[in-house]
Amino acid sequence: MEMDICYGGIPSRIPNNSMGIRGYDFVEFYVGSAKHVAYWHAKALGLDITAYCGPETGVRDRTSYLLTSPYGMRIVITSALKPDTYDINSFITKHGDGVKRWAVEVVDVTDAFMKALKGGAVPLIKPHKIEDKEGYVEEAAIRLYDSTEIVFINHDNYRGIFKPGFGKPNQNIPFSRHETGLKVIDHIVGNVHINEMDYWAEYINKALDFETFIYYGPGDISTKYSALLSKVVRSKDGKIKNPINEPYEAERLSQIDEYIQQYNGTGIQHIALSTRDIIATVGALRDNGVEFLDAPPHAYYENLSKRDFGLTQNLNDLEKLGILCDVEGTGYLLQIFTKPFSDRPTFFYEIIQRCNGAQGFGQGNFQALFESIERDQDKRGNLTIIENPINVM
Repeated sequence: MEMDICYGGIPSRIPNNSMGIRGYDFVEFYVGSAKHVAYWHAKALGLDITAYCGPETGVRDRTSYLLTSPYGMRIVITSALKPDTYDINSFITKHGDGVKRWAVEVVDVTDAFMKALKGGAVPLIKPHKIEDKEGYVEEAAIRLYDSTEIVFINHDNYRGIFKPGFGKPNQNIPFSRHETGLKVIDHIVGNVHINEMDYWAEYINKALDFETFIYYGPGDISTKYSALLSKVVRSKDGKIKNPINEPYEAERLSQIDEYIQQYNGTGIQHIALSTRDIIATVGALRDNGVEFLDAPPHAYYENLSKRDFGLTQNLNDLEKLGILCDVEGTGYLLQIFTKPFSDRPTFFYEIIQRCNGAQGFGQGNFQALFESIERDQDKRGNLTIIENPINVM
């Protein structure tokens, strides 16, 4: 349980975990054109552009757009303005559009950073303050995967918009869209090379004092053609959840193999966004132009109709929209996956609703989901036969 107390009238949340992690703070993408990708997130996902960083705010080498939901979710879209903005341009050249970093809000940045280092984390950015007339934000970062990083951040002493360097959006172009009701980040999924899953699970568990929550072993996630292994690590209070996937030997390229080849390395495959009403949310997203993976066959929903688990949603609506449902204990999980939003078949979003305390990740949907992904792979010509599965990287 998390307590709320006040210092000087400013709420200060005291988390129930050893790292002082309050929750996800933001995710930042590096992209070729921040303006276009930010517009897609605003128009398609129904998020609001609430802050801007660029020449107009005194930043000369890059531009960033902050998009938020009414519930506090933050997504930052960043691109380079100059050829010598090496960190962004090198990332884009290698990976294309993708997630550079995800951040957690912590009570004490230095304390969290030092604990992470004691746990074996690789430091990237030491604790430091970013200041302007509105106060300061504290940040630090550690390594994750190839070009990805985890950021520790604290905004308690900052009164401005997000953090220094950001101001109000410099354009206010009205456009029509349907409100989507997306809430917050539910979990973030990483894809890694074969035989790396255990390493990264242990790395995160030791660095952030997390625990392995679920393990999907050989045969748990497979189809006729492909397979993968997965471990879910999470903070011990359940606020942060991070599945880690690696390929497993099979006849053809798995979605993880395809991701690693197209992304040229390991990284963030998808982010799950939560909603309280997935039927309304997915309907609005489709009206806004979001593309989803193909729906499972009618037999999937026929089988679902035979199970008595207290479904409160209309099953016909779920089938019409292609929403998957997985039953676990007394609860159930509703989920659907978008197609990749960029040209490379790499990053995509998941829309998720957890009902009656469901805590899993849709194991009962894996067969239908990955067959749908394979149909998309086949259209791209990437569902190829593997002659030597160990050397596909």
